[in-house]
Amino acid sequence: MRILVTGGAGYIGSHVVKELGRAGHDVAVLDDLSTGNSWAVKYGSLIVGDLADEQMIERVVDTFRPDAIIHFAASIQVEESMRNPLKYYRNNVGNTLNLLKVASAFGVSRFVYSSTAAVYGIPETIPVDESAPIEPINPYGASKAMGERVLGHLADSSDFRFVALRYFNVAGADPDGELGQAYQASTHLITRALKTARGEFERLAIYGTDYPTFDGTCIRDYIHVSDLASAHLAALDHLASGGGSEIMNCGYGRGYSVREVVETAKRVTGIDFQAFETDRRDGDPPALVADSSKLRSLTGWTPRHDDLEFIIGTAWAWEKRLLKRMTA
Repeated sequence: MRILVTGGAGYIGSHVVKELGRAGHDVAVLDDLSTGNSWAVKYGSLIVGDLADEQMIERVVDTFRPDAIIHFAASIQVEESMRNPLKYYRNNVGNTLNLLKVASAFGVSRFVYSSTAAVYGIPETIPVDESAPIEPINPYGASKAMGERVLGHLADSSDFRFVALRYFNVAGADPDGELGQAYQASTHLITRALKTARGEFERLAIYGTDYPTFDGTCIRDYIHVSDLASAHLAALDHLASGGGSEIMNCGYGRGYSVREVVETAKRVTGIDFQAFETDRRDGDPPALVADSSKLRSLTGWTPRHDDLEFIIGTAWAWEKRLLKRMTA
């Protein structure tokens, strides 16, 4: 198939592009490179452009004629969304509307959407499944929930079909060593822990120790980025085989606390880096753990890297490669 991937030069998008290329798909990547990197696009062609430019999207779709679109391009930092909500509604809702308008005009009826567990807010039950109430507690989650709603309405009114994948906490790096998290302003816990281990940060902040969890810190379901990438190909196959529109969680169904992640990172790296406790961040729910049985049963998706030490180990190998690149 011919697949247009927006945000395909970013962390998750680049891993998906690699999987698509290896599977034999014809790929075009559309990315503004605000947080992505051109070197991360290992397959297909890279078009640099902003989804705020509807005419540019029209030119790309008219030229490439995709059979499907995978849409990653978005702003994704919870804390920033609390400070600058308009940016999140502009990028995550407005730009998605631009893309969908063009897709509809050119008859692109298969769409895979990058969503988030943040749409659930503070779920009443853990693990959380897709039937849980949508009650986001930050603008990031709210903007993604709004995108899902738009997709649903479009599917109800036409032959358009979509899969929205709700990510839990994505971590790790390409086991081949070609790709990884390269966004210097990353707020991801594992990335920041490893950057602290290699000396980029003096100390690692643990935000909040009074949550209603077993050790007082937030609990998250960490999924390896390569397993998440394979979920996108599974979603694409679902649509290609005539499957209907679906919303599906992407996670392993087990959670680790911030303190557990920090201790595992110290064990993997062999470095007893400093961490300090501070106040909660706005917009962080106490626990988010996925029930991904729907994804598994509908698509046959089977994760290969459900191991926190492996996840952190691949991320650590990538961080050391980054350091060598920076000091070369």
